[in-house]
Amino acid sequence: MNACAKRNASYSFKKLIRSIIKAGVRPNQLRDAAFRQRILSIPRGKVATYGQVAAAAGYPLYHRAVARFSRTTPLESMPWQRVIGSGGYIKLRFEAAAEQRLRLELEGVKFRGRRVDLSAHQHMFGAWDPD
Repeated sequence: MNACAKRNASYSFKKLIRSIIKAGVRPNQLRDAAFRQRILSIPRGKVATYGQVAAAAGYPLYHRAVARFSRTTPLESMPWQRVIGSGGYIKLRFEAAAEQRLRLELEGVKFRGRRVDLSAHQHMFGAWDPD
C-alpha cells in the first residue's frame, strides 16, 4: 500500500470513528450516569462530599460537575440531600439549605453547629466499578 492509500484509509477510519461518537452517547452523559449511580448508593443517614462522589465515579477532579448535576436533576429522582460540601458544610443557600438540613435530620444525621458530623455519618465508597 502506498503512502497516499494509507493516508486515505487513515482519514476514512477517523471519519468513521467521529460519526460513531457523534451518533452515540455524549461523554457528559456517561459521566452523569456514573454520578447518579454513586449518589443512589449513599444509604439513609450517611452523606458524601461532592469530591467523594466525583472520585468514586471515576472523575476525581470533577466536584463542580457533581454540583451541576445535582442542581439540574429533578429532586424526586435521587437523594440529593446526601451530597454536601467539603468539611461537612451545606453549600446550598437560603431555603434550599434549610430543606437539605431538615431532610438530613429526618434521616438521623447529626450536626455540629453548621457542619455534618462526618466522623459519624460520612459514607465510604467501595472500589470503583465501571459497570
